[in-house]
Amino acid sequence: MALESINPATGELIETFTEWSDEQVASVIEEVDKAWMDWAHTTFEQRATLMKRAAQVLRDNIDEYARTMAVEMGKPISEGRGEINKCALCCDFYADHAEGFLADEPIESDGSKSYVGHRPIGTVLAVMPWNFPFWQVFRFAAPALMAGNTGVLKHSSNVPRCALQIEEVFVKAGFPANVFRTLMIGSRKVDAVIENPKVKAVTLTGSDIAGRKVAAKAGEMLKKTVLELGGSDPFVVLADADLDAAAAAAAKSRCINSGQSCIAAKRFIVVEEVYEAFLEKFTASMKALVIGDPLDESSQVGAQARHDLMLELHDQVKASVAAGAKVVLGGAPLERAGCFYPPTILTEVVPGVPAYTEELFGPVASVIRAENDADALHIANDTPFGLGACVWTADLEKGEAFAAHLEAGAAFVNGMVKSDPRLPFGGVKISGFGRELSYHGIKEFVNIQTVWVK
Repeated sequence: MALESINPATGELIETFTEWSDEQVASVIEEVDKAWMDWAHTTFEQRATLMKRAAQVLRDNIDEYARTMAVEMGKPISEGRGEINKCALCCDFYADHAEGFLADEPIESDGSKSYVGHRPIGTVLAVMPWNFPFWQVFRFAAPALMAGNTGVLKHSSNVPRCALQIEEVFVKAGFPANVFRTLMIGSRKVDAVIENPKVKAVTLTGSDIAGRKVAAKAGEMLKKTVLELGGSDPFVVLADADLDAAAAAAAKSRCINSGQSCIAAKRFIVVEEVYEAFLEKFTASMKALVIGDPLDESSQVGAQARHDLMLELHDQVKASVAAGAKVVLGGAPLERAGCFYPPTILTEVVPGVPAYTEELFGPVASVIRAENDADALHIANDTPFGLGACVWTADLEKGEAFAAHLEAGAAFVNGMVKSDPRLPFGGVKISGFGRELSYHGIKEFVNIQTVWVK
């Protein structure tokens, strides 16, 4: 098969890459394993120096990398710059903190000395998605490499140019050859990579369907996995919330990355008392968003990443309407070249409507009426997903108490859910397991080793 880079804003085929043979893949993994044998013995200071250089390479090439994302998967270029800056921040964060996070931990025992050490385990395979093509990779790569592991990347097949540029970052930064490599393969070759004995662990960000497949194969091979899967994040608005602030944040959270984000708010659960007022303000905020060419600095909503994904989204909208949902705004692909779907609002979304239970991966919001706070909490948790959630209220004590009962890996009060290198990130239920980022993330792929001395 071929890996194709297609501009979703125009439908233009940019470049085609030939998929690597099984022999090429195995050869590269062999070289990465050899590189690990040396890399594992480098000092934190040596790794940090290189990781700081990687951060600088990202900043020095920010416009180039943002343009690649805009052209290859439709991300508005202004958001692309923000993504590259976030990657650089992540590199700096782990360069500064990895040694402290992985310091030996003394333990009292019956030995004269005992402690817990954190040792690198080898090569980690990352199976990554197209929606944040740089950020998803760097939030794995920065901690994994700083821990002394090596990495191989199987990126989404529609962003091959992003994948190669990410490898280029580490080369330009001066990392030893083969410490990080991109594998130019499609999904059908992932199982063989997991089966390779030189690959020690797997991390995947993607759909729950992909997660089940990777977890099953990794389980068969007895290899550690971290899965960050989909979400149908609730955005809860209580009666005392600042509706202007909530509506503005709601539009941004639903339509960031053109709505293609696991932690984008998707279900807007509003108590009866302020339902109509919030809906009016939210509709105005969504309607004001600028849809356009991802390369245009003024665009706030770009193209959907692929034509087939846009059609899947529209099928979900049509099925929801057929089940009783009402379209308040948008509701159909724009009649123009490229894969453009407008900001869309659905109301009358109740159990049994696809928009109530399914993840809608595009700029489509489900606004759901709740009788009171207790009903809002029930609706928020009435989902198989559990990635992120937020609640809006003027009473911070009540907000924290509400957040503590949200079944999600991240719960925000009066703010849209976001990832941050300082905070652990991941989900519960079918949104996955394990954590990325913070000190939790760097400890996922190390040997937590007990050392006992008498």
